[in-house]
Amino acid sequence: MNAENKRILIIGGVAGGATCAARMRRLCETCEIVVFERRPHVSFANCGLPYFVGDVIESEAKLLVASPELFKHRFNIEIHTETEVTRIDRQARLIEVRDLKTGAARKEPYDALVLATGARPVRPPLPGIDLPGVYVLRNIPDSRKIKAAVAHASRALIVGGGFIGLEMAENLVGLGLDVTLLELADQVMPPLDPEMAGYAAERLKTNGVKLRLGEGVEAFEQLPERGLSVRTSKGATLATDLVILGIGVRPESALARDAGLELGDLGGIRVDAYQRTSDAAIWAVGDVVEVKNRITQQWQLVPLAGPANRQGRIAATAILHHFSCSDAETRPPLAFEGVLGTAVCEAFGLTVACTGANEKQLNRAGMDFEKVYLHPGHHASYFPGARPIHIKLLFSKADGRVLGAQAVGELDVARAIDVIATAMMEEASVFDLEDLELCYAPQFGAAKDPVNVAGMVAANHLRGDLQLANWDELGSTAALLVDVRSEAEYASDHIPNSQNIPLESLRDRRRELPQSREIWLICGVGQRAYYAYRLLKQNGLQVKVLSGGMQTHLAWRRASDGEGLHRP
Repeated sequence: MNAENKRILIIGGVAGGATCAARMRRLCETCEIVVFERRPHVSFANCGLPYFVGDVIESEAKLLVASPELFKHRFNIEIHTETEVTRIDRQARLIEVRDLKTGAARKEPYDALVLATGARPVRPPLPGIDLPGVYVLRNIPDSRKIKAAVAHASRALIVGGGFIGLEMAENLVGLGLDVTLLELADQVMPPLDPEMAGYAAERLKTNGVKLRLGEGVEAFEQLPERGLSVRTSKGATLATDLVILGIGVRPESALARDAGLELGDLGGIRVDAYQRTSDAAIWAVGDVVEVKNRITQQWQLVPLAGPANRQGRIAATAILHHFSCSDAETRPPLAFEGVLGTAVCEAFGLTVACTGANEKQLNRAGMDFEKVYLHPGHHASYFPGARPIHIKLLFSKADGRVLGAQAVGELDVARAIDVIATAMMEEASVFDLEDLELCYAPQFGAAKDPVNVAGMVAANHLRGDLQLANWDELGSTAALLVDVRSEAEYASDHIPNSQNIPLESLRDRRRELPQSREIWLICGVGQRAYYAYRLLKQNGLQVKVLSGGMQTHLAWRRASDGEGLHRP
């Protein structure tokens, strides 16, 4: 076969489809490449939409990555916007399309077809869900509607505490609205574990967002004058001027399903490592496909721009390889090996980032893991402006392989997670993290970078130099709790039933501690407790450390609403 004059059709633009089209042209000048997009814009920055609503991005034009005219004149790619593909005829290798402006229908033949149909916002079948004033935010027309509504509103209700929910909360508060956020789960930010998500919840409340966790929507009703009445699962009735649904997205896979392509259990299209579907002439990329988690090896949906862009490049490469390679056994040069789910969000100056699996995913996959918490400064503590980064690192008990990381803070959070994500791509262990050589100057970091410290704490545990106590068992343990902070720190806040022996006096008072009873040590962030651990361990005592100290204790208290330390 030869790629010359092959006709390649792409259904959908934005990250996956537009990237695939541009990569295809860079690889093949003689192919005919046509993109069909049912919306008015073929390539736009949907991650910037909340900030357009909030007037942080003032010009709509800034959201437009590439126009149909640019694709035509720069790449010789034909773009048909406001054109819907209604059917795929796999036998004849045809698609049926309809021009949404004129209603005219036609058929288009293909040699290769790429599905980049994306995902649609979830709109549950609730009473009143289609009333005016209930919005989703997925594209530029959606953002225009919300901006128009916000101009005449003083109250807003956000349903869903994920990425969109947090970003919209920040932007609507910035516009002066009274904002309530409703989340059915017991935490915001589902990719994080509850104790880490608590930092974000606290920041929302501090900035005036009325946060209602463990509470969903049951119905919407139009108010007589203006606005909406929202009935919740806890029997409350909330009045608001507008509602924004941010409860997730689902793959737009109906076209693929109707064509008989294989779908996964989550409703996304199943593809191989080269983005090929169950039909040898059809590929799929972006939010419409299911992907393998690199850590748990389980299928999941990851509607993120980064993976979609990579998949677009891989699909284009594989298609051209398919046309030009006579040896069916020769593999395309690029493959998609799965996702870590690396993501970041910012709200009210707080950055939340994560990579890899969280505890919930690891437990579902039956994986044996350990965790450490640490709270280092983002740069050297003696240099002005140091801010803490709260880090949770998950790793394999067997070999120390890094399984996931979560971080929250005001500065350099994304950098720390990006370094860990890069290491995870190479299946690095915590021993590798402690050995990384990273940039250091006092205004940028520390001689022991936060990533290094995370690796050191975890590696110390695996080597047997540091035994960790389990925060989950704090409420039921028979261990003696010893707080090694100063008397003043202990007086300001401490774990109930703990005993205070400051580190500086521990050597002189170590004989006060029992030889036959396990001792759990705690300090501010974990460092002094580790010093105490080494001292007492070498004196024959049975000791463990509560990782991350009182900072982690406070996070767990937030996760359980101050009613004792237990997993919500």
